[in-house]
Amino acid sequence: MAGIGQTTLVKRGPIDITSRHSLRLSRDALLQRAAEEPDLTWRVLGTLNAFRALIAVALLAIFIASGEPRVFGEQYPTLFLVAASVYLLSSIISAVAIRQRWAGAELQAASQSLLDISAVVALMHSSGGIASGLGGLLIVFVGAASLVLPRKFPLVLAAIATLAILGQQVLAQLSTVPMDANYPAAGILGAVIFAMAVATRPLGRRIQASEALARQRGVDLQNLSELNEYIVQHLRESIIVIDNDATIRLSNTSATRLLGATGQIRGLTLSSIFEPLADYIRDWRADSKLSSHPEFTVITSGDSLRITAHLAPLGKGGGRDGPVLVFLEDASMRNERVQQSKLASLGRLSASIAHEIRNPVGAMSHAAQLLGESAGLTVDDKRLTEIIETHSSRVSHIIDNVLQLSRRESSRPERLRLGPWLEDFAQEFTATLELQEGELQVGNMPENFEVRMDKSHLRQVLWNLCDNAVKYASETGGILVELRADHLQSQGRPFVEVRDHGLGVDTATADKMFEPFYTERSGGTGLGLYISRELCELNRATLLYLDRPSGGSIFRIVFADPDRWEKEEK
Repeated sequence: MAGIGQTTLVKRGPIDITSRHSLRLSRDALLQRAAEEPDLTWRVLGTLNAFRALIAVALLAIFIASGEPRVFGEQYPTLFLVAASVYLLSSIISAVAIRQRWAGAELQAASQSLLDISAVVALMHSSGGIASGLGGLLIVFVGAASLVLPRKFPLVLAAIATLAILGQQVLAQLSTVPMDANYPAAGILGAVIFAMAVATRPLGRRIQASEALARQRGVDLQNLSELNEYIVQHLRESIIVIDNDATIRLSNTSATRLLGATGQIRGLTLSSIFEPLADYIRDWRADSKLSSHPEFTVITSGDSLRITAHLAPLGKGGGRDGPVLVFLEDASMRNERVQQSKLASLGRLSASIAHEIRNPVGAMSHAAQLLGESAGLTVDDKRLTEIIETHSSRVSHIIDNVLQLSRRESSRPERLRLGPWLEDFAQEFTATLELQEGELQVGNMPENFEVRMDKSHLRQVLWNLCDNAVKYASETGGILVELRADHLQSQGRPFVEVRDHGLGVDTATADKMFEPFYTERSGGTGLGLYISRELCELNRATLLYLDRPSGGSIFRIVFADPDRWEKEEK
């Protein structure tokens, strides 16, 4: 199957597609095409040669098996035996010549026809002449040769055969063992051979024209098939078609790339290419309530992608049990367009917030601080002023996060030796949050472990993840946060993990935690994880949540493919 940029439409002869009339090939053009590609000629020669060998073997078998008087070869037994043996040997040599294409088809057809005439006349002469009936074989051989030889050659062959038969009759009268000559029968046989040659030639031309037309239709179908393949491969949409047992029957290069596969995936099971999608389709077939537009995160050998699959049944009546057409959409591209619109809206909103909300909130906070310094306040009054200050600070923090999201600048990724950088980060984080020694640990990692990301973005993401880990881990009565880095076994992509020993996250929360403004705790803005994932995607990385079997949570940052760094830098 030709891939993108490699599809070649087959051309067999000049065809002008601008004219409907030009698509109708003339008879001469079809014959010319058949002459250029004489597949029919070679098949006829092969079949005729097989018949020749069969006749030779049959005649030899009859000669050897028959007693006196012999059926064939009673006049000249030695001549019959030699002629039949040479005829069989020549048929074997002709079979090799036809298979190896030692000479052109017309040359081999002409030479074999002359050999047929010579052999049949010799066999006929050794068997008593025209009365043996062997001369009738010339009708078959001359007629078959007329199917493949040029227009005038069949008549020449018929003339040679007729003269050979008449010559045999003359020789029969002049030989030392006289035989009865039957000139009328010889003339009739010659006339039949001429008639066969004349009648067979138009049939041969029709067969060649039909062969050329069939070949042209085959070329058209092949061109149409390759055109369809070209269109499928160059569709903007990524598509795959699977049958009822989840075997891939059709795919294009875009879908193969989205799923992180390499090479041809037709004929493979979907589970061997992308198991999450295969599992979902299996459940989707069984449960009609499941959505036909699931979304998945794919960690490929290139970038990490979030794809949306649109499932369309192809079976009769739209049933889910038959073949399924799957449209794959790169959700990151769609999200990028949405993000651009969202950022524009947030930019306008943040400007309004900055002018309309921040100043009043600041005034409220300042007034609460002054009020709290008054000497005549009761305990309840001071408690109320503290509530005002706390919530003013929270509103101010929300405004800062929204402004940060709307003013987000493009990333400046750079090579980074992660080991020393994580040590410095751990020291700063521990000192800032006043953690005890050992509460934030950096695990061992490969030597010279490098990643590629904007330092400020990586610091912001890890700070947010570690801060959440400390908060959630403290609920279990002890704080232990681990930073671990390694490479993915399947693709070799570097990653860093933030592990905690907290209570973990339930499934419902895990599906929503990366949505903006989603939080289950009072005092939170619900933007931390959302901004963290956005910053990772800005650096061609992916932020994932994983359950920890021993209890707690794992947040993994999978960085961009290191092999791609080299290509980009070159």
